[in-house]
Amino acid sequence: MTEPLARRLLAEGIGSAMLFAAVIGSGIMAERLAGGNVAVALLANSVATGAILFVLITLLGPISGAHLNPAVSFVMALRGALAWRDAATYVLTQLVCGIAGAWLAHVMFDVQILQVSTHLRAGPGQWTGEAVATFGLVLTILGTARQRPTSVPAAVALYITAAYWFTSSTSFANPAITVARGLTDSFSGIAPRDVPMFILFQLIGTLLGMLAANVLFPVVTHRRT
Repeated sequence: MTEPLARRLLAEGIGSAMLFAAVIGSGIMAERLAGGNVAVALLANSVATGAILFVLITLLGPISGAHLNPAVSFVMALRGALAWRDAATYVLTQLVCGIAGAWLAHVMFDVQILQVSTHLRAGPGQWTGEAVATFGLVLTILGTARQRPTSVPAAVALYITAAYWFTSSTSFANPAITVARGLTDSFSGIAPRDVPMFILFQLIGTLLGMLAANVLFPVVTHRRT
């Protein structure tokens, strides 16, 4: 990264706040308008999430990489693309600003700002869903960045939109947003007691996704003769 750290952190902070506000805000709006139809609410929530991801990655990617996700920053640090000290500040920024984005959504929809979710999300099926969702996200990012870098925003947006539907957990795939969603008792929420297992399986999926990408898309080194 050639941009100053402060500028990169500002991009990560704005992006995380906007993404988390979009996920939670669209969930609140969807639940209000869907008339009890959960499928319609999930469709609205997934489309809004995919759309904002495309915009944010296109807009902020050239500045900070638009990680907006501790799992992504962790992978980039492991691969040497981001200094570990910078990765730590990225993760802190994503978490703090993401929670602020969740609270902003509450303000916009005139609901209590400080909440704790009561939505239970647990069990081997949902944990596996989180591992699969995060595995696919990491593989999508690393593979598309290698094969067709200009398509990363579209690829990530489309993957997450699809993963809302094909994973049992509705694809959180982001430790920071998992914590933030524990602080909203809305359509997108998750009970805080279920958060640790979601994050554990996200980390498992992250490592497996990185390993798969290393095999499928090896870094080519050119030897001098």
